[in-house]
Amino acid sequence: MPSHVLVVDDYDDGREMYAEFLELAGYRVSQAKDGAEALRKANDLLPDIILMDLSLPDIDGSDVARRLRKDPRTRQIPLVVVTGHAPENVQSQTLQCDAFVTKPCPPDALVGEVARLLALRKNPGPV
Repeated sequence: MPSHVLVVDDYDDGREMYAEFLELAGYRVSQAKDGAEALRKANDLLPDIILMDLSLPDIDGSDVARRLRKDPRTRQIPLVVVTGHAPENVQSQTLQCDAFVTKPCPPDALVGEVARLLALRKNPGPV
C-alpha cells in the first residue's frame, strides 16, 4: 500500500497543487485546511508523514506540531514544515519538525523531501 501523506495548508491552491503532485508520485493524500482539522485527521488517519504550513487559522502550525509530538499516537509521524516565513525567524518554533521547506517550493523538490524522510523512517541509520 502506498505511503499516506497529510497536506495541511489554508491556501487552497497550494494545498491542492502539492496534493496532486504527491498523488502523481504514487502517494495516498489527505488534506486539511486548518489546525483543528489537521489534528483530527492526524489522529483519525495516522498518516505516514505530515506536510504543514505554520500560518493556519484557529490553531497555528507550531501549536499543532507541539500537540502532535505530545500525543503517543502521532509523535513518531515525520513532520515537514512548509512555510513562506524565513527559516531564521521560525526555526526555533519548529524544533518539533523533521524538515523545513521554504515556499515557494517546487513540487518535485517537496516530493523528493517526502521520499527522503519516508526512506529514513523505514531504514533508520546508526544512532
